[in-house]
Amino acid sequence: MRLRFLHLSLTLVAVILTACEAQDSVNLYIGTGGHGHTHPGAMVPHGMIQPGPDTRIHDWDASSGYHYSDDSINGFAHTRLSGTGCADFGDFLVMPITGEAQTQYVGEKDKAQHTAYASPFSHEEEIAVPGYYGVKLERYGIMAEITATCRTAIHRWTFPESEKAGMILDLDYCIQDQTMLDMQVEVTGDTIRAFRRDNWWQYDHRLYFEAVTSKPIAGYRIVRDTVQLERDNGRMQPRCKLLVDFGKTAKDEEIMLKAAISAVDAEGAHRNLMAEQPGWDFDATQEAAAALWKKALHCIDIEIDESDSTAVDQRTIFYTALYHAQLSPNVFQDVDGRYLGMDLKVHQGDPADPYYTIFSLWDTHRALHPLISIIDPAQNEAYIRSLIRKGEDGGLVPKWDCGSNYTGCMIGYHYAALLADMMAKGYRNFDAELAYKHAVRSAEYDTTGITPACPTWLYPYIMPKARYYRQTLGYVPSDMENESVAKALELCYDDWCTAQVARMMGDTARAAKYERWARLYTNYFDASTGFMRGKMADGSWRTPFSPARSTHRQDDYCEGNAYQWSWFVPHDADGLIALYGGRDAFVRKLDALFSASSQLEGEEVSADISGLIGQYAHGNEPSHHIIFYYNAVGMPWRTQELVDSVLHTLYANAPDGLSGNEDCGQMSAWYILNAMGFYQPCPGQPVYAIGRPLFKSATIHLPGGKTFRISAPGNSRKAKYVTSMKLNGTALNEPYFTHEELMKGGELVLEMSEKRP
Repeated sequence: MRLRFLHLSLTLVAVILTACEAQDSVNLYIGTGGHGHTHPGAMVPHGMIQPGPDTRIHDWDASSGYHYSDDSINGFAHTRLSGTGCADFGDFLVMPITGEAQTQYVGEKDKAQHTAYASPFSHEEEIAVPGYYGVKLERYGIMAEITATCRTAIHRWTFPESEKAGMILDLDYCIQDQTMLDMQVEVTGDTIRAFRRDNWWQYDHRLYFEAVTSKPIAGYRIVRDTVQLERDNGRMQPRCKLLVDFGKTAKDEEIMLKAAISAVDAEGAHRNLMAEQPGWDFDATQEAAAALWKKALHCIDIEIDESDSTAVDQRTIFYTALYHAQLSPNVFQDVDGRYLGMDLKVHQGDPADPYYTIFSLWDTHRALHPLISIIDPAQNEAYIRSLIRKGEDGGLVPKWDCGSNYTGCMIGYHYAALLADMMAKGYRNFDAELAYKHAVRSAEYDTTGITPACPTWLYPYIMPKARYYRQTLGYVPSDMENESVAKALELCYDDWCTAQVARMMGDTARAAKYERWARLYTNYFDASTGFMRGKMADGSWRTPFSPARSTHRQDDYCEGNAYQWSWFVPHDADGLIALYGGRDAFVRKLDALFSASSQLEGEEVSADISGLIGQYAHGNEPSHHIIFYYNAVGMPWRTQELVDSVLHTLYANAPDGLSGNEDCGQMSAWYILNAMGFYQPCPGQPVYAIGRPLFKSATIHLPGGKTFRISAPGNSRKAKYVTSMKLNGTALNEPYFTHEELMKGGELVLEMSEKRP
């Protein structure tokens, strides 16, 4: 692919774009508005470095550093998260400038979204495609472009005629409110080396940086000072900025900066830079990045009616989702194989077997990893190998690791779900014994062996007492553990997953134990209300109770309410149906979920409860399987109606086109699977439920050269009902097929009609 800004009096007049269809269909701005928390930066699949524009610092919608509603760019940082509900990173922000550098402190909350040197910009003079980002910085008249390899970024800045051109490297810049612990920077010739250590979501975040400029550095100075923050009881915060002077520039003079990062040491950053960016060929780097995305996006081909503008938009949503699904987890290992482990010590790994970070498993075990098990199962196996290494280095597999830091974020231990799903599907390119050991280690309450991997204050988060109460009392008391119902229900599912692994490993005694624990969800069902409720230590129900009430992260539910969480028994649909009193009663309750008022109660309602159909909340992950319960009760047409509604109303080709956080690929993976016509309601059970396909056909390119095609004759916007199902010419009597059947290749034909069968 070749992409370049063309200039006329410093104005962007055209973009030349030659690319494959899939890449043409990606809109990197989907999710950058609303609360999607995605970013349009330049990166390669699973890249260790994520260079891109930063437009804001504070608030929930600063999670990726960029929000589409903003009109100023602070600069270009080299690390960021995609689609998360928490923020961190923003390391080593660079900003090309003309004139005198403005570095004064601009204050906090009301002003601090923008730095003193920020530049206005227009979306009309901005472009983002996979592997490339470019924008005109109006304040300086500079065209700024970025592309990347796995561990390096290369910036190309086209300057105006100027008496004084330069750049700022801002070491204290960060997304959100990191506490700066150490900042170091030095300049040798045209090489810049820096180090930063800070504390925020990552309790001990360390990163090394090396950059080289294509134009000789005429001079530089380091600005250090300290400011008193209005927050944190007036805490003093150090600041450190490197100001680089390039001297004069001619009109349209190009200056490049190439940079690399390492979590290991300065030598690691240097080796990464020399290995992946030895020269100065921006266009070749960009073309290589485009080639990686071409390969990543062509794992699935879809067929649409090109004359249908809605279908064209849906294709864009689909391929953007496929792009988002391959941003993380991220490589976190230097080219020589060294990596920073969960014990915050350097370990030697295999350069050919990357070590990964950013495992948002609470989100991604539901749809992202099942999707990867289809399009690239070897990638999931690599993730499991990384997670095993994390357990070995730190003493416990993390629930949510960020930069090899235990964050303690979210609930459950969903590594077990990923492991059970892959093993049930026949994939074992990892040490199964070690993998199983760590699943069991995560299941039971045990705080030993974690030190010194994390500070002691994190213990209750990474090893919650909920596990202790479950195994000693048989339930989690709501007056002794926050989010008790959600924690208990997710533990039941994870215990079921561990039981599946135990059986596959021949450990029948332990399998029976965890299967018993998996059924403990019945302790939370209140037949009088028909909801899962918090139970006190004395055995009574927590009162008062309203299923629509939410107090974010401070009640019996996690990012939801009783309406959403009462359905989280993906591993035992029959048992849940029985709790409700049988099929008919279950259907009535399920219907009531989707027809209920969407009004939420409470003064601190979780912002994660979004994308509502009744009280079904598609904007957050605990709801993502619920629609498929209708298949389980013989009403697939109702599943098809609801899938159709979600696909058409809760995803859009627009910056605010996601109904909730992207969450590291989960929201996108749900769309990808369902747009093709199926979904896996229970990872660990290698069975796919048929829903409502969105396209005329979708062809999955499977490992080994096989293909699996889902064709939908008669499909249209109104024809949302499946009237017949044939797998390789054989009629299906139930709306299900197996992973084994899919991976053999072939064709699933779903005849569509406007009339409900």
